[in-house]
Amino acid sequence: MGNGKTINRKLTGSYLALIQRFPLRPIMSEAELDQATALVNELLDRTRLDSAEDDYLDVLSDLIEHYEDKHHPIEEVSADEMLEFLIEQKGVGQAEAARGAGIAESTVSEVLSGKRRLTRKQIEKLASYFHVSPAVFLSQPDNGPNTRSQRIRTRSGGARSRGGKS
Repeated sequence: MGNGKTINRKLTGSYLALIQRFPLRPIMSEAELDQATALVNELLDRTRLDSAEDDYLDVLSDLIEHYEDKHHPIEEVSADEMLEFLIEQKGVGQAEAARGAGIAESTVSEVLSGKRRLTRKQIEKLASYFHVSPAVFLSQPDNGPNTRSQRIRTRSGGARSRGGKS
């Protein structure tokens, strides 16, 4: 900061309009969180953002993440809870999930009952079957199981991530 160099970034009208709608300052209330989340979702729904709008989106997302980490922490999810959730979301039973992933039905049953832990190979097979990252079955004490864009969409009821994948 104190190096004397000036950052030469053009402030576009679209960026200034966003700043007028919601200034980039720490979020202090649930009402501000709701406003910020609505604006982020609006920006995510656009087909194209200019570089200034994209910068604004990144910073506002960070402000939302900071507020939610402090006021709405996401609890860590165990592998068996994640597996149960994924089975339910896919609308299949234990047997079908086991067959689809190529692991023994007894293994799935024992994992869900807390009697057994998943091996690395089983995690890879389940992740492939459910089309998720293997990381969802691992403990993540610092970050919780969700990414920032997933949390933003989850709060508003949508499901699209910033990367465009559902």
